[in-house]
Amino acid sequence: MPRFFIDAVLTTAEQYALPDEVVRHIQVLRLREGDAITLFNGQGGEWQATLSSLAKREASCRIERFDDTSRESPLWLGLAQAISSGDRMEFTLQKGVEMGVSAFQPLATERSIVKLAGDRADKRVQRWQEIVIAACEQSGRNMIPEVRPILTLKQWLAALPPADVHLLLSPLGSQRLADIASQPSAAWLLAGPEGGLSGNEEQAAIGAGWTPLKLGPRILRTETAALAAVGAMQTVWGDYSG
Repeated sequence: MPRFFIDAVLTTAEQYALPDEVVRHIQVLRLREGDAITLFNGQGGEWQATLSSLAKREASCRIERFDDTSRESPLWLGLAQAISSGDRMEFTLQKGVEMGVSAFQPLATERSIVKLAGDRADKRVQRWQEIVIAACEQSGRNMIPEVRPILTLKQWLAALPPADVHLLLSPLGSQRLADIASQPSAAWLLAGPEGGLSGNEEQAAIGAGWTPLKLGPRILRTETAALAAVGAMQTVWGDYSG
């Protein structure tokens, strides 16, 4: 069933006028009057609705009921990802949402190829948040992970974010996930860009309280490494194990 994010308070109603961006999406999907749709506003739960009218530039629906449905992992998982180039960052965000990441912290690091500041940085974060919302629509999540403003790694390390465990993807790591903690409720994962973090950055992170984690003997690309680690964490501590 098609799902659409609505940035507004939702209640059961006889008629609800859908916003322009949703109308455009409905047109692309070639939906018709009488088709069932699902709406969510990122605050938890979802609303079941039926398209009641559909014109070229406007559409409305009848919101019939609220379902208090949650598809969130029992593990709250933040991903601090060094900014990667091309479509790698967008891929990481999209798949991270699908895999249950709860929040994203983009980081500017020494080896980050893409340099963002000012309005350019703000627009990129906005674009990343749009990608996250679209991934929630696709994956069935009713809570919207936040894409936080870009920080330098130094700024990020200055204040250890609250969590039960703080893991750093690093070739210096030797510990397994199963050895680090028993069923944490919240965790942060720090992943470097292409080429990884510099030696100084890794030492700074370890000195700030991050535990170096090595996934295996092979070198993974930046977009592979973060997602592989997320999948492993969800398997050991989250909802992948059933």
